[in-house]
Amino acid sequence: MSFLSRIMLKKSKAHFSAGGNNRPPESLSNRPFEGTRKKNGNQARSRVAIIIGTFTMVYVIIGARLVQYATTEPETVSSIGRADNLMASRPDILDRNGEVLATDIRTVSLYAEPHKIVDADEAVEMLSTVLPNLNFAEIHGKLKSKTRFQWLRRQLTPKQQSQILALGIPGIGFRPEKRRFYPGGPTSSHLVGHVNVDNRGVAGMERYIDNQGLADLAAIGMTSDAKMEPVKLSIDVRVQNIVRDTIVEGMMKYQAIAAGAVILDIHTGEVIAMASAPDYDPNNPTAMTAMGDPAKNDGWMNRMSNGVFEMGSTFKTFTTAMALDSGKVTLNDSFDASQPIRIGGFTIKDFHGKRRVLSVPEIFQYSSNIGTAKMADLIGIQGHKEFLTRLGLLTRMETELPEVKTPSQPKEWKKINSITISFGHGVSTTPLQTAVAAAALMNGGKLIPPTFLPRTEEQANEIATTVVKKSTSDDMKFLFDWNGKKGSGRRAQVQGFDVGGKTGTADKVKNGRYDSSLNFNAFLAAFPMTDPKYVVLTVIDEPKTGEGGANQAGYTAAPMISEIIRRSAPLLGVKPQFGDDGSALLVSY
Repeated sequence: MSFLSRIMLKKSKAHFSAGGNNRPPESLSNRPFEGTRKKNGNQARSRVAIIIGTFTMVYVIIGARLVQYATTEPETVSSIGRADNLMASRPDILDRNGEVLATDIRTVSLYAEPHKIVDADEAVEMLSTVLPNLNFAEIHGKLKSKTRFQWLRRQLTPKQQSQILALGIPGIGFRPEKRRFYPGGPTSSHLVGHVNVDNRGVAGMERYIDNQGLADLAAIGMTSDAKMEPVKLSIDVRVQNIVRDTIVEGMMKYQAIAAGAVILDIHTGEVIAMASAPDYDPNNPTAMTAMGDPAKNDGWMNRMSNGVFEMGSTFKTFTTAMALDSGKVTLNDSFDASQPIRIGGFTIKDFHGKRRVLSVPEIFQYSSNIGTAKMADLIGIQGHKEFLTRLGLLTRMETELPEVKTPSQPKEWKKINSITISFGHGVSTTPLQTAVAAAALMNGGKLIPPTFLPRTEEQANEIATTVVKKSTSDDMKFLFDWNGKKGSGRRAQVQGFDVGGKTGTADKVKNGRYDSSLNFNAFLAAFPMTDPKYVVLTVIDEPKTGEGGANQAGYTAAPMISEIIRRSAPLLGVKPQFGDDGSALLVSY
């Protein structure tokens, strides 16, 4: 049999041996596949269990960290603030005519990440080329610290930022912030106030705005980069500039240690202008102006509302009004001022005594201590104290400005106290509330709380309190006008504007005794006396000279009144009148 035949025969046998059952036996074919399926299924289940366990563990860790963060107090990291706080907005502050007194500007602050600083010594040297007043030891200590964030300098100028960027120092960066800018500089510093490095109000109307809820909104991040409605003040920045300019010039001219002035609308209580010198620049609060003494920090002091002084003979205004309002004294009455008053070991005498009987207008004109003391004695101690309290001169003044001081008075009023207080010694009060009390005597008898916000006359009448009779107000207007034309107020006159008022020269206390060489001078004025609209008060502290060489109020505070009214009256809308009946006009040929 050939080789090919044998192959064909084996194929034929194999074919018939398979027959109708060509699958392998069950015991030989299924067992290997079943084992493989079981093995693969077990592996799949294990893998799913591992994945589920892994995800569960990740979520448990995340949840635990979230709980931890929620229950842990926020960590302060080297003075870094929240981004919301750094960019928190403040409303613009405007004067009564819409001129900007304070606004926000965008700026940047310099910070360091000490762990990224390669060479702290080199970094400090490079930064000092841009910031020459850098504190080497302080900055070097910050760059070598183990913290991850340190402020180096807050609120840089764009030029400084550009120069520092050009240095290319690793680990140095900038964070955007907002900075408060005051276009007028020191012009209204004590009124507007200023903010701290975190843009929070710390003085003046800036602090008032924060106290009205802005600080709370900023704390929860609701003022971040938001445009806010501006706050308008009662101040007229044009008049404010005149007032400040006058007191600064007067302070230097009369060689005084301080000066101040205020203009008050007698019908609304609005403060139109108020300044105190020395002052400061709110753009750089730590630096005093040229007038201030950095060693004393006296530029921070707002003497008009936050300083109390014995106001001298300006208080005779209130003593006279008290006597007239009581009905026991009229303008036609007279008092004997020929002899000094001796009481409790003290002698009360007149500075320029006439040594005769004086009528009430003459007592006011010649500023007689004796005549004024006798009027106060006629009213009595309790009546005197009650009247000054009624005018708000013995209690803390209520207004928006936070810096307001409480007046001082004797713990127990005795007769000697009442007599000395009648001519301005023994009670210390703020100049601003002295002006407010005088306004009540000029406007018909209504005491109106002062405000630094706009207020209408109708709104003022709703909160006004009647403190004296209208007849008393009319009599006091007559006396102011009389003294302005014939008495110590002649140097306060401005042709065409009928200025009236009362001087006050108070000796200051030194080493427990009154020193006649140290004066606190004031002039309390109103204009125009034909129909008073404004009260103006000037004060000057320890002047060494004055007009004509004298340093009393008539030669220092009164000329300052004249300068303020001469320059500001047209801006206030007060028209000049000439001639006895006001009908004459100035004609230029």
